[in-house]
Amino acid sequence: MPTQPKANTHTFITSDLVKQQNTSSRPIGVFDSGIGGLSIMHCIKQQLPNENLLYVADTLNAPYGEKSTVFIQQRVNDIADWFVAKNAKAIVVACNTATVSAIDQLRQNLAIPVIGVEPAIKPAAQQSKQKKVAILVTKTTAENQRFLALVQQYSNTSEIYIQACPGLVELIEQDKKNSLDCELMLTAYLQPLIEKGVDTIVLGCTHYPLVTSLIHEICGNNITIMETAQPVTEQLQRQLIAHQLINLSTHVGSATFYSSQNSISQQQLFSHIWQQSLSLHKFP
Repeated sequence: MPTQPKANTHTFITSDLVKQQNTSSRPIGVFDSGIGGLSIMHCIKQQLPNENLLYVADTLNAPYGEKSTVFIQQRVNDIADWFVAKNAKAIVVACNTATVSAIDQLRQNLAIPVIGVEPAIKPAAQQSKQKKVAILVTKTTAENQRFLALVQQYSNTSEIYIQACPGLVELIEQDKKNSLDCELMLTAYLQPLIEKGVDTIVLGCTHYPLVTSLIHEICGNNITIMETAQPVTEQLQRQLIAHQLINLSTHVGSATFYSSQNSISQQQLFSHIWQQSLSLHKFP
């Protein structure tokens, strides 16, 4: 009886590999209401250097923390549609307010992975020695039911103090993070938390890592500050691997920046935060 020929599995493996290579070179979309998401963008660039990245700052409408949920959802949908038109393979919502306000409906509408930003409540509650944790957030996040449910779920035995910080994002967006106004504002928000004995502060807005040094100056170095760039990057990497979307190229990926309020001053601010000169394009 003649021997049956073996299936040409090598052909299929090669075909799948080529398909993955073609798919994996597509960009990852990252967006925030302004420059805050650059902290996450920078972490992604460091840990996934071969990925092509698109960053959108909706600076014209910043801060989202003072906007209605309906408005935020519409802007998030518009930006996501733009990323899809750019053939993005994944989207990172690098904004806490946009995450709590719009990520659920965004995931329902998109077939690509969508990674959001959530405050590090659980690890903060677990490691706080005094069991007293503060979360610095925008006004909209402080009132959001999804966020409040996370606080209740992960607070464990810790006391959680939610501190809304209206006006802080605006100062950061105006590149006034080292100004006296910023110091006075942060002191007003942080002093009551210090008096309560808080030993861990969670930064619940991607803009706030840009004033980490000022927070330490006000609170002292015994305060533990927790932010989300690293966990978000790790989750993005897991999703890319799970969906076979990791860029297989050995070349360093590109990073392209857009803003809904494009100007020379904006470009200078972006270059300062990114720590190298860059070209800023108009969005959309």
